[in-house]
Amino acid sequence: MFSKEESKKIREEFWTSFGKNYPHKWVLYNTGIKEVQLKFTFNNDFAQVSIDVYSADEVIQEYYFEKIYALRTILKEEYLTDLEIENHYLLPEGKEVSKFYLQLDSVNIHNKKHWPKVFEFFNIHMRPLEDFFLEYKDYIEA
Repeated sequence: MFSKEESKKIREEFWTSFGKNYPHKWVLYNTGIKEVQLKFTFNNDFAQVSIDVYSADEVIQEYYFEKIYALRTILKEEYLTDLEIENHYLLPEGKEVSKFYLQLDSVNIHNKKHWPKVFEFFNIHMRPLEDFFLEYKDYIEA
């Protein structure tokens, strides 16, 4: 087990290393649509790239989920064939989001031996997710 401070330091080291190994200005939170974010997640159990849809207003959240969901065939056939889709995905902190994601299981952010595999996973899978989002952003926000 790691102390809270040790864990924080390891996480910071991971993200710094990822940024140095894969210098790219990722879209992530800068989607231009407040309720839609592209996210990297890496914890003690898995790594994940995703499009997360969240709004305190359930109607707005459902609206954006349905817009992206309508593009699911294109998203899965042309960008990420193994993509998972969950309208009601519960985050560890208890917040419910709609999520379009690809997940790599059995990796741990505290195990540096897993890092190269996760770096590659993030780079290979976030790029097509970004490409999809940028290609269809006008439709999603219309």
